Amino acid sequence: MADNEKTSTSDISKKGDRSDLDSYHAKRRRMRRDKAQERRDKAMGIKNHGAERSRVQRPKITGNFEHGPCIYGLHTVRAALQNPDRQLRGLMVTQNALQRLTDGFDGEVGANLDALPAAPDVVEPSKLDKLVGSDADHQGCVLLVEPVEPKPFSALAEHRTILALDQVTDPHNVGAIMRSAVALGCGALLTTSRYSAAQTGALAKSASGGLDMIDFEEATNLAGAIEELHAMGFQSLGLDSEGVKDFSDSLTDFQSDQPLLIIMGAEGKGLRQRTRETVGTLARLDMPGPIKSLNVSNAAALALFCVHRHRLG
Repeated sequence: MADNEKTSTSDISKKGDRSDLDSYHAKRRRMRRDKAQERRDKAMGIKNHGAERSRVQRPKITGNFEHGPCIYGLHTVRAALQNPDRQLRGLMVTQNALQRLTDGFDGEVGANLDALPAAPDVVEPSKLDKLVGSDADHQGCVLLVEPVEPKPFSALAEHRTILALDQVTDPHNVGAIMRSAVALGCGALLTTSRYSAAQTGALAKSASGGLDMIDFEEATNLAGAIEELHAMGFQSLGLDSEGVKDFSDSLTDFQSDQPLLIIMGAEGKGLRQRTRETVGTLARLDMPGPIKSLNVSNAAALALFCVHRHRLG
């Protein structure tokens, strides 16, 4: 800012104009918020801040931690290091986190760092804060990666349970759903190519390693993908508040070993009309308490648990 443009709070106060003083401080706060948001967006691979921010673009990997998608958190990084299909670009880590990764934690063996293209860059926590944002719970490790490449769509036939999300966009919800899906034995997560969550650091952290433990597929046309899965032998159930039967009751119509496709819509709008018309069965989740609806990630966990119990017989 040029010297003739500088304005101190004391100069404003001398003028006695309180509104100007408020405007000055408001502008300073906005500048700090915008800079913090830009740092977070950069770490998650998001360009076009502001009005275009919701349109996530996956940048080309350059091998520099200032560019490309980063994932963070001990469980997330360990799972990525152990995934033979994951392309790794580099690890930035604190000394303490490096020891936990190599020695093991939570009763699991340590991660093998041989897949890294170079030795880990040991840094102070403050450097990681600047990279991914001080509000990101990086736990002392940040891994530069390529997005997980999907398998051929035909490979979905090997799974017994697939969960599909119809335009669920929040990365924290999708990450939580992915974590529950892995925990409850779901083989694959299917999302729409547009209006869905990208493989950002926030999604990967919420998934707690699940991103590297489940097949993650995208469909340009979800209704068409559902029809293809029908042809592979899957029966489909869509979660909808207007479903004729409760979800648990609907499961009794199928054999315990029947390949199942569960479809869930975004919070608020639910399943799109074309999706509703394509699924084999519309079912609802009946809640016994006074609150009758759940967050989409909680509803997904409950539905998958019902499927797990059904398969046990």
